[in-house]
Amino acid sequence: MSDTVLKYVLCLQCPDKPGIVATVSTYLSNADCNIEASSQFNDPFSGQFFMRVEYSSANKSGHDVFIKNFQNIAESFSMIWHIYDWGTPVRTLLMVSNHDHCLHDILYRWSAGNLPIEITGVVSNHETSRKLVEAHDLPYHYLPVTKSNKTKQEEQLSKIIEETDTDLVVLARYMQVLSADFCEKYRGRVINIHHSFLPGFKGAKPYHQAYERGVKLIGATAHFATEDLDEGPIIEQDTVRISHADDPEKLRILGQDTERRVLARALNLYARHHVFLQGHRTVIL
Repeated sequence: MSDTVLKYVLCLQCPDKPGIVATVSTYLSNADCNIEASSQFNDPFSGQFFMRVEYSSANKSGHDVFIKNFQNIAESFSMIWHIYDWGTPVRTLLMVSNHDHCLHDILYRWSAGNLPIEITGVVSNHETSRKLVEAHDLPYHYLPVTKSNKTKQEEQLSKIIEETDTDLVVLARYMQVLSADFCEKYRGRVINIHHSFLPGFKGAKPYHQAYERGVKLIGATAHFATEDLDEGPIIEQDTVRISHADDPEKLRILGQDTERRVLARALNLYARHHVFLQGHRTVIL
């Protein structure tokens, strides 16, 4: 691909009806765009149609007109749609408490160029990770949370999100419950990693609970944060097989490694615009 060719991602969803794929493909072709990848899904549960198209165009000056004219197609099919510039990273704010294994992993992948994100900063209710974050030349926002200041600190968090033009918030083992108002305000923009293959053992010491129950699989779940704790739409999951011989410490090590991998995959899927939110479910194209 030459330097003058730009790549974009078109994501859309609408009520399913004949002609959507043909109309979109024809429009792209007539605009001298090259379709590089395309995937679609008709959801029988909701009656919604989902489509994701990667395409390239050498006509940079004409792309604004392309977007404006596509609005006519979108309206005729009642589409919810977005066009993303492939080369623009997703501006991402990380949040962490004391367990920093997911934070370490994201910072490594980001610094190695393996995640298409731009980190706008790190928020924590502890000082534990300050040196790690500042070593990467990133802003560190210390927002300790108590029962009396929780609302005020969430207001400060929202201020940070808005001032940094943050697109996505990642709870990389941030161990504070976000309010229903906050989850609704940023619906579909907050990803959490849960230390279980949901549904699973809730509360304190999940790996000890799993050990005592003699489970044979443990896992992790990345999901959108909602007012219903640990019940948001699921983006990615994975498991690891264990045995009766694995003690709680071994389960913790295996579990944290799974958390890192699952969160990284979920973050990559979101940043490359593969995730569609539909009610309590996600569609991954």
